[in-house]
Amino acid sequence: MRTIQNQAAENLILRQKQYLETLIERYNQRTKTSKQIAQTYRQFLADNKSFVNFNLTLKEVFYPIVAKSSLGSKIWDVDGNEYIDFIMGFGINLFGHNPQFIKEALIAQLEQGIQIGPQAEFIGEVAKLIYEFTGMERVAFSNTGTEAVMTAIRLARTATGRSKIALFSDSYHGHYDGTLAQVKMINGNLQTVPIAPGILQNFVEDVLVLNYGNPQSLELIKHHAQELAAVLVEPVQTRRLDLQPQVLLQELKQLTKESGIILIFDEMVTGFRIHPGGAQAWFGVEADIATYGKIVGGGMPIGIIAGKANYMDGIDGGMWNYGDTSYPQGKTTFFAGTFCKHPLAIAAAKAVLQHLKTQGVTLQEKLNQKTLQFIETLNTYFKKEELPIQMVNFGSVFGSAFSKSDEAAEDSQPSIVFDLLYYHLLDRGIMLRGQGGFLSTAHTDEDIRRVIWAVQDSVEEVRKAGFLPH
Repeated sequence: MRTIQNQAAENLILRQKQYLETLIERYNQRTKTSKQIAQTYRQFLADNKSFVNFNLTLKEVFYPIVAKSSLGSKIWDVDGNEYIDFIMGFGINLFGHNPQFIKEALIAQLEQGIQIGPQAEFIGEVAKLIYEFTGMERVAFSNTGTEAVMTAIRLARTATGRSKIALFSDSYHGHYDGTLAQVKMINGNLQTVPIAPGILQNFVEDVLVLNYGNPQSLELIKHHAQELAAVLVEPVQTRRLDLQPQVLLQELKQLTKESGIILIFDEMVTGFRIHPGGAQAWFGVEADIATYGKIVGGGMPIGIIAGKANYMDGIDGGMWNYGDTSYPQGKTTFFAGTFCKHPLAIAAAKAVLQHLKTQGVTLQEKLNQKTLQFIETLNTYFKKEELPIQMVNFGSVFGSAFSKSDEAAEDSQPSIVFDLLYYHLLDRGIMLRGQGGFLSTAHTDEDIRRVIWAVQDSVEEVRKAGFLPH
């Protein structure tokens, strides 16, 4: 009996190996120019896209697809392959690729020139539109989400005179050193440490890292209340879409208000996507400062810091008028950036906000419902086939739900299955962001049907190879 079992295991391993060789050869042939570009320029180009989640087993297919053109829900690569894109600029392209109304705004601005130094023509209109959508009294502009978060924290420390901030594990707030912290057990004690080499310990010493969704985190905030300048929150974490803690957020708002702590919402992903007013409107929680980007830039780089006037006055000293004795009196911090308020970004933002204003909340409601139906269809299939896969969504953002133990098991069977499904879908013209992505208004019912078919077909092929049970 033991010999038969060993033979069966060897046959399975052989079948899996042959399957991998076939898949790799087919995928390499389909995307040969992308692979050639990756190899040719690796010597010169330091690119984290060629490193993150590296899997030695799949080394020969580990290279980014090089895009040639895009329109609507589609991308075409340098080999002429067409993909239905669900990366959508990591959440930027709410309206799909190259929408006409944004293209026209950018062309019109290009005709006028790119004036860096003088004030951008539409900057005041865009600030007022953001106020109308979010209720945030004052607005400042940066180039990226990382800069926006960095500035929001600086403003909070300026206003409160406190140094410590709290944030939550599994959240993402860009690559500013002061947010790249994690908790580790060292010599029997929990300590806050940098997440990677090159980030100095003193940058994270004033960071309190908490568990999101855990009521005990509120008790820790109470304990450190007099030290905390701000609590920084990604209302629904892109890494944990199934965690949507409305009650905790409402309790957090009350606690920070009572303690004089500034509540900062990082709405890079949720802003203008889940609702015209973002996660604050969705959950009924008003933050003191919020950061935005992605969608509002229409594809151009942009970061936005918005908040209550008494905090945002830290940028310029506050409100004053011509013709009287008023002057900027607020305590200010340092804020600068050559490309902040870039004319192209501001022109695109104006076009996006005017379009959203015209469409109203119906745009988000329809897209949220479409995504939910898409996820429910996939989950019904996975359940029927008894597969260990479950999809979740928050509005039009979707991804797979799996435990931290699954994430940590990089060499586990479930991990390789997800990787194989990812490459199978690429081979069938479906481009995902990892195990999920973003739905846009450009995605059609036919696009959805195609991805559902591609998932089912890919699962069957992976199953035949012995990576999934029958």
